[in-house]
Amino acid sequence: MGEAQKQEVQITDWDKKETSSPQPSTIISPSNTSILRQFEWRILITLFILFVLLGQTAAILLGRLYYNNGGKSKWMATLVQVAGFPVLLPLYKLVPTKKIENDTPTTHHLSCIKIASMYIFLGLFMAGMCMLYSIGLQYMPVSTFSLISSSQLTFNALFAFFINSQKFTPYIINSVVLLTISSALLCFHSDSSLPKGVSKKEYAIGFICTIGCSAGYALSLSLTQYAFQRLLKKTNFKATVDMIIYPALVASVATVVGLLVSGEWKTLKTEMHKYELGKVSYVMTLLWTALTWQLFSIGVVGLINKVSSLFSNVVATLGLPIVPVLAVIFFHDSMDGVKVVAMVLAIWGFVSYGYQQYLDHKLETENHFPTFDSEA
Repeated sequence: MGEAQKQEVQITDWDKKETSSPQPSTIISPSNTSILRQFEWRILITLFILFVLLGQTAAILLGRLYYNNGGKSKWMATLVQVAGFPVLLPLYKLVPTKKIENDTPTTHHLSCIKIASMYIFLGLFMAGMCMLYSIGLQYMPVSTFSLISSSQLTFNALFAFFINSQKFTPYIINSVVLLTISSALLCFHSDSSLPKGVSKKEYAIGFICTIGCSAGYALSLSLTQYAFQRLLKKTNFKATVDMIIYPALVASVATVVGLLVSGEWKTLKTEMHKYELGKVSYVMTLLWTALTWQLFSIGVVGLINKVSSLFSNVVATLGLPIVPVLAVIFFHDSMDGVKVVAMVLAIWGFVSYGYQQYLDHKLETENHFPTFDSEA
């Protein structure tokens, strides 16, 4: 072969290498993709945490404000906890529609019945839990109410063990013991700053209802996580919004029925006129209470969907010690030695529980950082 032919062959081979090699602009680094997903996941979780902390703190304080200034309707206080769900309907516009493919019409029909039954059950359970919350907040100082509510972490550990296969570790056991002692201290504590017009008998009823609400809330978190994993089998954005709106719709209907049957609806007009801060403040208090509860719901359900019910409850418990401090400032609740000790134990229990969740979550997500799926 001549020199000219050799040079031509070399040039041809070089051109083939040039055309077959990928362009630098089309190369996607796996490490960059992982970093991007990790960043998106952390942003979502941070937003959900802020929603939980801000929504819960504001909602509890507004609920106490309603009772302190002449509000008396337990059914109305319950209704505003669930009736704000219509403000979330525009979120469906963020979810692109996708045609659902099913094996057979019968399978689809059975699936719809199962999912609808789940939403109805969770909605009715939510209505009952919110009623217990309303009674507890009405009969107890907001600082005591918040500290007792921290016992939900103890209940959540138990329910997560049986429902979500959560393992007990020394950190979780330590947390359960501390939070149990914290609630027990308040159980036998005679609070000198009872809300106006509340007797010791009503205080005891409020304590029992608050404990019941805490247990119900913890159970609802575990059931919601179970529904995501076993029934819906989805972690996308639409599934999260559905889990907020449909149970809230059922709970709202049940609460309205209770409001009508109890006859409390007849006293609402008089209650509004006698509200110490005025009619406008009465309406705005209820409105903002409803909105802050929805903010809280987005954060809670989002954390359950993307992390776990346990982590969601840890975040919710983190905000509870903040409320007694604000209650002293805004409502002049007393903060004696027993409450201080109970608060320290509650914070200590939260830190212990939170550290265990941090270890578990770090191990679980070390090589996988999920993001919201854009598909419906």
